[in-house]
Amino acid sequence: MADVLVTGGTGFIGAEVIRLLVERGDTCTPFDLHPNEARLEGLDLPVEQGDLGDSEAVEAVVAKHKPDVIYHFGGMLSVPSEADHVASFNANATGTLNVLEAARRHNVKQVVYSSTMVSYGQNIEGQTIDDDTLQRPNLFYGATKVFSEHMGIWFQRKYGIDFRGFRFPGIVGPGVKTPGVAQYNAWMIEAAIKGEPFAVWVRPETRHAILYYKDAAKAAVQLADAPKENLNRSVYVLTSGQPSPSAGELAEVVKQEIPGAEITFKVDEEKQRILDDVEREIDDRNAREEWDFSPEYDLVGMVKDMKLVLGVSG
Repeated sequence: MADVLVTGGTGFIGAEVIRLLVERGDTCTPFDLHPNEARLEGLDLPVEQGDLGDSEAVEAVVAKHKPDVIYHFGGMLSVPSEADHVASFNANATGTLNVLEAARRHNVKQVVYSSTMVSYGQNIEGQTIDDDTLQRPNLFYGATKVFSEHMGIWFQRKYGIDFRGFRFPGIVGPGVKTPGVAQYNAWMIEAAIKGEPFAVWVRPETRHAILYYKDAAKAAVQLADAPKENLNRSVYVLTSGQPSPSAGELAEVVKQEIPGAEITFKVDEEKQRILDDVEREIDDRNAREEWDFSPEYDLVGMVKDMKLVLGVSG
């Protein structure tokens, strides 16, 4: 059993990580700027409220709980980061520095970091992205994530913190709110479950790498638990499989699992252009070989589970 602090602990993936850890007996403390305690329903966990960009707040919560491990999921996502780059730097870059500094001062054994495929940006060399593909982000969010990854690697080298991270693709699950050019994956499924029509803004043949949120949470815990001697790098790319599913393939699965689903395609040329520029197949063999990453949910599984989570049977 371990004492664990989870930043962004009432967020989309953070809350699912906490559920996994509590189930196995770990003591968990969620830390969040805007707590959504409904995501932790049934766990009876006190949430520590605070701003990652406030070094004193981060220092205080780490000093109080003295965690063995920090799962660092908190931060500002891509669309709001483009709207307010100063706030993004404060939440993402300064926030990560504050977490790493507090971990150093209080002898936290391990920091597990959530990064993103957005860190690769555009002008990607080759047709496949792997752990060694050059990161040249074109979004401010991606830039803060690359910086944070390298801060963690530096703290690992300088102070011996066991820093481990992963670059998530598009995350699919219920309740996704933040807009994004590839958010049609999650929104298509949820709209169909709720009986609402949905217009997909890309061509049916458009492919985009995705991962179900429960697989993302399981991967985070699995990487944290992996024997250090098995790991040959600090940060890993992840995806649900190859080839990445197309929008049309997902639409067919949704219609199969939710009869009567109204899904149409109305292309937004700007969003289509962005996805065409950045989309590549993802080679996550290192995660699969070094720490046995193996996602459970395919397209059918994602749709079926989202129906259950949202209270729809059948």
